[in-house]
Amino acid sequence: MRLRLVLPAATAALALALTGCAGNEQPAGDTSVDQSQTEPGDDAPPAEPDPADAAPDPASEAPAGISGTINGGGATSQSAAQEAWRAGFAAANPSVTVNYDPTGSGDGRKAFQEGGLSFAGSDGAFSVEDIEAGGFASCAEGSGLVEIPVYISPIAVAFNLPGIDSLNLDAATIANIFTGQIVKWNDSDIVGQNEGVELPDLAITAVHRSDGSGTTANFTDYLDQTSGGIWADGKVEDWPESLEGEAAEGTSGVAETLGATEGAIGYLDASRAGDLGTAAVKVGENYVAYSPAAATAAAGASTFQDGRAASDVVIDINRTIDAGEVYPLILISYLIGCETYADAGQGALVKAFFEYATSAEGQTAAAENAGSAPITGDANLEPKVAAAVAAIG
Repeated sequence: MRLRLVLPAATAALALALTGCAGNEQPAGDTSVDQSQTEPGDDAPPAEPDPADAAPDPASEAPAGISGTINGGGATSQSAAQEAWRAGFAAANPSVTVNYDPTGSGDGRKAFQEGGLSFAGSDGAFSVEDIEAGGFASCAEGSGLVEIPVYISPIAVAFNLPGIDSLNLDAATIANIFTGQIVKWNDSDIVGQNEGVELPDLAITAVHRSDGSGTTANFTDYLDQTSGGIWADGKVEDWPESLEGEAAEGTSGVAETLGATEGAIGYLDASRAGDLGTAAVKVGENYVAYSPAAATAAAGASTFQDGRAASDVVIDINRTIDAGEVYPLILISYLIGCETYADAGQGALVKAFFEYATSAEGQTAAAENAGSAPITGDANLEPKVAAAVAAIG
């Protein structure tokens, strides 16, 4: 099924991402749910509420009186969005603390699976085989996973060349840079795409992620689909050891390294590109700069992945579409939790937080703070996400 995403006016401009996280080493705290406000049925006599029967209505707002702490972590790309979600959720639920530690998608999924986190943020979903194998410590025995796309953002190819704010680059050139085949900025393949730009006789420093990263997975997937075979390592979260370059940890590490290194080029969530120069990538016969609208167009040209449960909403990104203002170098980041939690109190808190993050208010807050493209308003995607969140128990 093809997606159709609608972009509200709130995402007309990209905002600089704001860093901010709390470590996941904080104590779990009280995760109880106060259900004393539960109303009995219309034809039932008044009675003391039975906690076993007082689960919140999936279609309702967050249940009244919730309190406790949940720890999440993972994708660094979500940092600014998570800051917005946590602030908005805390305003409505002052007795709940949500922590998020942006350690990278791979580490977040691993910690969630081992029971160190109540939820994960990840720029890549678990495979069907991983889910079928089970072993998710926070989940009840036999529980499936809830994986929902909550954050759609361009990945910027960013560089540090004083006096140059933008360049045109096709996928083959980007692949040749990151595989070490193009080593100088005045290489003819770069010059030929940038008429009138004075490119220096300067060595290129290609910066990649040192940690397992969903951003790396999406970047390498783009190169794999579009470079005509120049990129030969497939879609990978861990940068190939055979390739040289400078490694940096997390999105913030890449941004800092690029900012400090003249001649450097790297890939990172566009919300962190800041004052760096950025590339427009070749799509068909045109060069397209990143924007929320162009990222939305790429997501809208993609399809839902087959073979997954209804609560496991995963999108296969089509990087090869060549029509219109489409920016195919995007990431789609997910929130991941359990359908049924071993600790019901944790499940109630995670469900309430996911409900806020996927609401119109939460998506608008993320768009304003991180420049992401909201998922709300899409007739195909939004109902699937709502049903998946409702499945959390």
